[in-house]
Amino acid sequence: MKLFGILWLTGMAGVVSLLGINLPIPEEIKLQFPVWAIKLLILIQPTLLLTISVSIGVFLARKVTLSAPLAEAISSGNALDRAIKPQLVPGIIGGLVGGILLVAIQLSAQLFLPSDFTVKAAEMSRNTSFLTRILYGGITEELLLRWGMMTLFVWIGWRIFGKGQGKPPAFCFVGAIVLSAVLFGLGHLPLAFALGTPVNNLTIAYIIVANSVFGLIAGYLYWQKGLEAAMISHVLVHLVMVTAIR
Repeated sequence: MKLFGILWLTGMAGVVSLLGINLPIPEEIKLQFPVWAIKLLILIQPTLLLTISVSIGVFLARKVTLSAPLAEAISSGNALDRAIKPQLVPGIIGGLVGGILLVAIQLSAQLFLPSDFTVKAAEMSRNTSFLTRILYGGITEELLLRWGMMTLFVWIGWRIFGKGQGKPPAFCFVGAIVLSAVLFGLGHLPLAFALGTPVNNLTIAYIIVANSVFGLIAGYLYWQKGLEAAMISHVLVHLVMVTAIR
């Protein structure tokens, strides 16, 4: 339970940071409810998802040889430097590579995507605070996607193909990495439609690919080095993108 508390509180910092986003709330909704109440209601879904994801990881990660070395060291009172040092360099490299790839994809795609979509998307990006990018994007999303979703997929594959015996075969991890990354990309489609601009096949392909690419890197880091390596890389990706694209 101590590990659950550490990870849940860490993830909740990202959830609470969503309060800083300037949401396009329809005027008719504002007339019925105060803005602060609407924002608090919006936190319910990510809080529930976070709670479920952290629970999944706490119960299943160790069974499939996945880990959150730093959080586990904190919960058990072990040396923190031994837990984080092996994750630092891989996390930094993954973040730099992922950030450069995403910047290249975004800048290249702007040449082909509808201009009204790119303008609206840029406006939404500006409305997302730097703190939210780091805390929610870099930390909470890794708890949702890697610690929760990817761990569950590995466990399911292990139970089906490995009969729950020994270590999960490598293809279970690879499949879980790809599946969780693609689902993350698909999960961004509602945001694209919410922009209120026409969405064509090219736009859909861009959204899925752009949001899936880094998931492959983060998934590999989680598998090979630990959850915090994926978090480090995700935070760095946002730093690279904020610096490169203003």
